[in-house]
Amino acid sequence: MDILELSTILLSLASIFTLINIRLLKLPQTIGLMILALILSFVVTVVGIIFPSVFKTVTEITREFDFSELLVDVMLPFLLFAGAISVNVHELLKDKVTILLLASFGVLFSTFTVGSGLYWLIQQPVFGLASLGLTYIDCLLFGALIAPTDPIAVLAMIKKMNLSSITETRIAGESLFNDGIGVVVFLSLLGIKQEGVENITAADIGGLFVTEVVGGIALGSLMGYLGLKLLKYIENEHTELEVLVTISLVMLLPIISHYFHFSAVLGVVMMGLFLNQNLDMDQNQEGVQKAMGNYVYKFWHLLDETLNAILFILIGLEIIMVFESFQLPFISISFLVIILVVVSRGIGVSIPIAFLSLFKKFEKKTALIITWGGLRGGLSVALALNLPDSIGEGKGLILFLTYIIVLFTILGQGLTLKNIVK
Repeated sequence: MDILELSTILLSLASIFTLINIRLLKLPQTIGLMILALILSFVVTVVGIIFPSVFKTVTEITREFDFSELLVDVMLPFLLFAGAISVNVHELLKDKVTILLLASFGVLFSTFTVGSGLYWLIQQPVFGLASLGLTYIDCLLFGALIAPTDPIAVLAMIKKMNLSSITETRIAGESLFNDGIGVVVFLSLLGIKQEGVENITAADIGGLFVTEVVGGIALGSLMGYLGLKLLKYIENEHTELEVLVTISLVMLLPIISHYFHFSAVLGVVMMGLFLNQNLDMDQNQEGVQKAMGNYVYKFWHLLDETLNAILFILIGLEIIMVFESFQLPFISISFLVIILVVVSRGIGVSIPIAFLSLFKKFEKKTALIITWGGLRGGLSVALALNLPDSIGEGKGLILFLTYIIVLFTILGQGLTLKNIVK
């Protein structure tokens, strides 16, 4: 199938599922679309048991989507940019230290806690999974890919929660930045895996980390600053030109980042925050002029909703791939890993908040809301699918655990988050 046919299938499913969710399920769009996609995957699997040729055909079509490349190289930059221009940038700048500390410490703590916990669990004879041959680095890779939350899912949920402006900004900002840090940690560990621990020095890891993080932030800031000047020069009357400029910048930044080995994720977020600034910084003044016209924000909101719908349908459909390497012991260990992921997330945000509470004011139960609002999504799935085949049979376990945690956080935590906030 060519790209036009695949795109037509996805857009058609997104339209049909959105209509069913609005009229029948009446759930938050992220959750409703995920449930409908899972039902479709389940029906296809059941039919595939009776007619194996059907399952084989659907599996081949799903593989053609190349979910990992589609998300990381195409969808993620657009989704993150749309999220960044919807954040209250003035609140974020006032609380930037809090957000960066939450994002960096939380990801690093979760990576090593979850990775170490999984490695210990698979060594236990009761699960019988030691034969999969997963190394400690393999388990840390799982910890790194499951640590970052999904800003697309998180932003979609918290907009409907009536949280205070500062708490909403902290949750949104932390989710936007921990994606970039999570990808950098994942790539650093992947480099160790591919080169061998004995061939990697601390200086190599530090150099890669600094290059990815600092380079991504610097490139995003530079392009954001230049883009802001260009949009100011264009003025808001020429909205169609502003749309073209923003699309071009979002597509150009990942290409430059890839060439210099910078973090495109952090770069796109920084660029979005720059372009989200008001030309007049006095927020008390009525009719403050924004860098981009309202039409541009509406365009990116529409694009965000469309890609968001397609993303969660893809996540639901991609679960078909898990059945190819499924083993029964995977189920028993998955419950413990879910607890491990949630607890490590809770501790990872509670420690920075406890420290920062000495200097800043936090609303009561902020750590609990950030913990339970830590929904995982497309990025975790894409990174899991991108793991090298050299991991062997253990890749099947990592894929299964990733999907189970994504489903638990989006369906379990997502459906109960409103009550938790209340």
